[in-house]
Amino acid sequence: MKIPTILLATCLLALGQAPAGAAKRPNILFMMSDDHASEAISAYGSWLKDYCHTPTLDRLAAEGMRFTNVCCNNSICSPSRASIISGQYSHVTGALNLGCRLKPNAPSYIREMTNSGYDTCVVGKWHMQQFPRGAGDYAVTVGQGSYFNPTLHR
Repeated sequence: MKIPTILLATCLLALGQAPAGAAKRPNILFMMSDDHASEAISAYGSWLKDYCHTPTLDRLAAEGMRFTNVCCNNSICSPSRASIISGQYSHVTGALNLGCRLKPNAPSYIREMTNSGYDTCVVGKWHMQQFPRGAGDYAVTVGQGSYFNPTLHR
């Protein structure tokens, strides 16, 4: 599970780059999509770029960072999300199937960002039994949620 670990390390390193007392810290926007196909975002330059126009995502990719060589060790929603949040493999987090529960003592980049003074918010499909721990705020679906007009719980 190299990518979540690298992501966590990158975020934590970014926190340490600003000198003590610096007023400006980098903004960090982490977006994760289920069943994401890179071909559907024109910033990746696939053959679909002429059909899939994604100017906002293209701008974010041009001004920030995008992953071009990644894999998912467990492509089920909840285990994958738990691994990215914790930087640990599914068998370590205990998140092995849909609707799982992250161990209370599992590391969390969300909690680390909050503890480092960042405003954090988790929005959208969460698909785990408990609400996001460590987030400053959240608005998430319970379970799968609805594709149209989903109910978000706070």
